[in-house]
Amino acid sequence: MADTVADLLVDRLIDWEVDTVFSLPGDGINGIFESLRRRQGRIKVIQVRHEESAAFAACGYAKFSRRLGVCLATSGPGGLHLLNGLYDAKCDGQPVLAITGHTFHDLIGTHYQQDVDLVKVFADVAAYNERVMGPAHVCNVVDEAIKTAIARRTVAHITIPKDIQDWSADERRSKANVPMHSSDLYSEALPLPPHATLQQAADILNGGSRVAILAGRGCLTARKEIVAVAETLAAPIVKPLLGKAVVPDDHPYTTGGIGLLGTAPSQEVLEECDTLLIAGSSFPYLEFYPKPGQAKAVQIDLDPSRIGLRCPVDVGLVGHCWDVLRALLPLLTRRSDRTFLSKAQDRMRQWNDLMEMRGTRNDVPLKPQVVARALNEFLDRDAIICSDTGTVTTWAARHIMIRGDMEFSVSGTLATMANALPYSIGAAVAFPGRQVVCFTGDGGMTMLMGELATIAKYRLPVKVIVIKNNVLGMIKWEQLAFEGNPQYGVQLHPIDFVSVARACGLGGYNVDDPALVRAVIGEAFHHPGPALVEASVDPNEPPLPGKITTDQAWQFAKALAKGQKDRWDIIKTIVENKIREVV
Repeated sequence: MADTVADLLVDRLIDWEVDTVFSLPGDGINGIFESLRRRQGRIKVIQVRHEESAAFAACGYAKFSRRLGVCLATSGPGGLHLLNGLYDAKCDGQPVLAITGHTFHDLIGTHYQQDVDLVKVFADVAAYNERVMGPAHVCNVVDEAIKTAIARRTVAHITIPKDIQDWSADERRSKANVPMHSSDLYSEALPLPPHATLQQAADILNGGSRVAILAGRGCLTARKEIVAVAETLAAPIVKPLLGKAVVPDDHPYTTGGIGLLGTAPSQEVLEECDTLLIAGSSFPYLEFYPKPGQAKAVQIDLDPSRIGLRCPVDVGLVGHCWDVLRALLPLLTRRSDRTFLSKAQDRMRQWNDLMEMRGTRNDVPLKPQVVARALNEFLDRDAIICSDTGTVTTWAARHIMIRGDMEFSVSGTLATMANALPYSIGAAVAFPGRQVVCFTGDGGMTMLMGELATIAKYRLPVKVIVIKNNVLGMIKWEQLAFEGNPQYGVQLHPIDFVSVARACGLGGYNVDDPALVRAVIGEAFHHPGPALVEASVDPNEPPLPGKITTDQAWQFAKALAKGQKDRWDIIKTIVENKIREVV
């Protein structure tokens, strides 16, 4: 029975089938925590060590479960700490509800302790953003917030003053506020484009001689359909990073990733195609799309405002990818000329041979890609891979191979560091029986390292792989290759992550010898419960783009000429890599 406003709030979350809240307690949400305590058989709280992690975990939960993620933080600084994880959810289109406390309702705006106007603070990140005013208000607000988050695939925010949380649930209702007018039911519209528009799109796709598909995260639930379209049109499937798990990496129709972390064959496909189908993607890097006027384009997106966002399109199809592709398929003509596809497949075989060579090197110092490559042997066919941001993203994108029903994600458009560990918490909570792997660098790991204790506390069987090179590697290479400057400010003080992991209650393992990588990873994966592997790797191994531009090469040369302190080691590494490719 609801006794307080906080009870009304929690009961409404339960009505919406919310079963998990990620949070760090605080006095500004004590009323809500008391209600959660009395309902812990129906809704659980996962206590994290930092509110930023709560938001990241809620985003990861939403990404992998396709359900609403919920995070809860105290007033003032607690709410402020949520912001980075919430922007990650907003940028990657994930439904997340953030609930925060507030100071006493009658001291708001009087410079009282933790008096931060979180409604104003959250105005940009939250599509729905409201302060609860009392018992007759709370259910209406919760319903609107959840419906908005789900419908727009974005962030919603509710804040409740701490004293209002404890107010009696007895309603003081205005005459206009009709009881039970708001429903805890959401019904999603499933729009389909009109037949004439579908036929127009089919005519463009049928008329192309070199058709390419850019399949993003919107196709994660349309895997069969996108493969059927590719097979019909003899079209290579190019995968933006968030779409890495759309089709297996060894599928004959894919050329893998695109962008700085992608493959040369994918870039060549987009450089040479005359027709492009963009399905469920808003891949942001404009320079990798076909040049203006090069190709006709058809785009499928659930959000009409995203049509034509990245490149000019001839036809826009609004709807879920699985529905639109199913409606489009009967209108497509099977292409007998497979020349474009065959050319891409030949290039991909060469690329895969190169990646195999790079990923199985036995020279010292240990190469980071060797660790990523070895990891494949131990991954279940439904493993969930959470990658952090940095050079580790390159090794994950190119060397961790998606098979079966694997899932993969990273902070996409926001590209923030420190997402991987809390993502893995969200994934492990959502799917207790599945293998979850956190693949992170030492920079991202350090930011929210306290979440190792969260993994240990709840015995989440997450396996954490830390690529340790004692440098903010991506920034280092950006300074060199994009700015033409020597590295500066990127060196990290070494941390013994194995000792930290063991102190938190995880199994801890380290490796720096390429001959021992498989054995050490195997030992960690056979360890009962959570475990961490610290892999000390070569800091001079460059995460080079699939195809290096003349400008990148020139800027890199300028940086070395300016006095990059380890320039000879870098030159030696790159020359060795190129010689190996030639041989």
